[in-house]
Amino acid sequence: MNDELSKYTFDEIEIGLTKQFQITITETMVDDFAKLSGDFNPLHTDSEYAVSSGFHGRVCHGMLLGSFFSRLIGMYLPGKHALHFSQSLKFVNSSTINEKVTVKGEVLDKSTATKIITIKTTIINESKKIIVDGTACVKVRDN
Repeated sequence: MNDELSKYTFDEIEIGLTKQFQITITETMVDDFAKLSGDFNPLHTDSEYAVSSGFHGRVCHGMLLGSFFSRLIGMYLPGKHALHFSQSLKFVNSSTINEKVTVKGEVLDKSTATKIITIKTTIINESKKIIVDGTACVKVRDN
């Protein structure tokens, strides 16, 4: 999937509609997120510490991963008409630098009265393990 902005209207969205994109977690992303968030926990910033703690390398911030749901909703599902109301997150497994992940969304429900859609949001790694799981509620605006 490219970064072209989707423009789904409420009426065009069907239950079961799915969108996804892949992204590789880079060292620069993790370093920049540490600076932005102020979270310099050594699991995220020190390879030796992360490995000695039982991980395969520096651990990606869970909230960095969660931020990819903003891209999913704001760019792809529904895209231009989205107003992201809420997002639940469950961090199921860790992700490390240089890991390629798939960010997925699937429409579970839609309310005609409120024009709010419910989206199952999931991030999985190349081994098909769930990394982050959640649910988003999104208002689909008219313009």
